[in-house]
Amino acid sequence: MVVLGLILLIVGLVANIPVLTTIGAILLVVGLILNFVPIGGNSRRVW
Repeated sequence: MVVLGLILLIVGLVANIPVLTTIGAILLVVGLILNFVPIGGNSRRVW
């Protein structure tokens, strides 16, 4: 999810499409939060 968000963010910035930039930023933030917050008491960090 983080990689997809980063790709959409870069494509949105290069192609000057604000919708892709917004979706990319949201996916990037949500992906990072889900990566560092343990869900269900289980640490699921991927390094």
